Amino acid sequence: MSRQGPVVPIRLEYTLQAPSDGRLLGNPFMRVLGSLHSQGSIAGAARELGWSYRHLWGYLKAREAELGRPLILWDKGRAARLSEFAEKLLWAETRIMGRLAAPIENLATEISRELSLAFDDGVPIAGCAASHDLALPELRRLCGDAGLMLDIRFEDSVAALQSLRRGQCRFAGIHLPLGVPGLGGRGSAIHRAFGSRLRPGREKLIRVCSREQGLMLSPGNPLAVTGLADLARLRFVNRSPGTGTRVLLDDLLAQSGVAPARISGYEEVEANHLSVAIAVATGAADAGFGLRAAAALRGLDFIPIVSEAYFLVCDRAVLDSTPGERLRAVLGSEAWREALAALPGYNADEAGSVVSLRRTLPWLS
Repeated sequence: MSRQGPVVPIRLEYTLQAPSDGRLLGNPFMRVLGSLHSQGSIAGAARELGWSYRHLWGYLKAREAELGRPLILWDKGRAARLSEFAEKLLWAETRIMGRLAAPIENLATEISRELSLAFDDGVPIAGCAASHDLALPELRRLCGDAGLMLDIRFEDSVAALQSLRRGQCRFAGIHLPLGVPGLGGRGSAIHRAFGSRLRPGREKLIRVCSREQGLMLSPGNPLAVTGLADLARLRFVNRSPGTGTRVLLDDLLAQSGVAPARISGYEEVEANHLSVAIAVATGAADAGFGLRAAAALRGLDFIPIVSEAYFLVCDRAVLDSTPGERLRAVLGSEAWREALAALPGYNADEAGSVVSLRRTLPWLS
């Protein structure tokens, strides 16, 4: 039998901060462990953190006393390195931060919205319930520069459309494959999810971007995966039912003749593209399905499967409102094109254009 030491409660306090390193939440202890992991020595970590060697040494010893576990291992002739316990703490926090990415973005938006209301009543606010996307935080920032507070709340695609129906937002973000034979026809998972929730004639689509989805795999593709048919022999991590990515994958598997029941982990779900990528990067799964950009952020291999368009759905009357005009201007700007160029698998072709539901999605009629 394995023996376990006493469980010591861990209290970690996080602060909301400017995302200079891509993270909205910061914790000093995890920052120290991350620096030690990346630098490989106490001296290197002290330089990166701007601390003295003595201060960092004392900090680590104090944390070890609190936790009752070693954080640093010392071997003769080798630089100090993180203990297995410290590495597991870092791994756990990485997974947690991946799951919290979208809720943290929502929290930051709400704080920003309330402060904007307090300081500038002249800035209009437009609510947007949207399927998770890595480019939308940058769209929110550019809209702020253009005098529009785009209040983005990440939800799955079906929930976003339901929020639009209830009048809880002006825009709903969804994504759909276009021009892919066999996808989106009547009776498909895409048709079942969206066919009854879109209102041709009353609503319009504003094109936001195109993006690439596919299989996320461990670096070097050690299991020699070539496509969706290989999922039957892998440990998989999925997205929740109701998300556009899950709906898309259901249709792709049906098209490929792969039964979801044959895929180990098909009902194991993560909240967003980043958390799927983290699950693969940390070895919790062999493969996931999601954005090329998310795979690139975690250094994963990627097999492209399909390109899709990301849209904002809105009532046609919203197009000529101040929020609608400012939003479309931002989407058609060079700044937006530059922002998308920095994300692997994204492009801004036709961004800002308004298209008809019936013409774009002929399976609706």
